[in-house]
Amino acid sequence: MKTLITLLIGVSFITGCATRAEYIEASYVSPILYQNLTCEQLALEAQNVSSRAATAAGVQNRRAGNDAALMAVGLVVFWPALLFTGGDGATAAEVSRLRGEMDAIQNASNAKGCDIQFQQAT
Repeated sequence: MKTLITLLIGVSFITGCATRAEYIEASYVSPILYQNLTCEQLALEAQNVSSRAATAAGVQNRRAGNDAALMAVGLVVFWPALLFTGGDGATAAEVSRLRGEMDAIQNASNAKGCDIQFQQAT
C-alpha cells in the first residue's frame, strides 16, 4: 500500500512538469485575419511572429529544463523540491497561439501565392 501511494504521488508530480516547446501543438488561428495583407505585409508579420515564437519557445524550454532539474533533485535528494515544478502555463499557451498564427500566415501566403515558408523545427 505504501508503495502504491508513493507511486501515485510520484506520477502526480511528473505530470506537473512543463512540456518542451517542440511538443506543444499549434492552436487554430483563422487565416482570415491575414487575408487582406499584401505579400510584403505577410512577410513582415511572419518575421515578427517567428521571432516572438522563438523567444516563447526558449522560455518554455528553460522552464521545462528547470522542472526536470527540480524533479531530479526531488526524487534523489529532497522531495519538497517537487512542489516547485511549475508545469505548463501562460508560456505554453503563448507558444501554441504563436504556432497557430504561423500556420495562419502560411495559409494566407499560400492562398495569395506569396510562398512564405516557416522553417520547421527538427
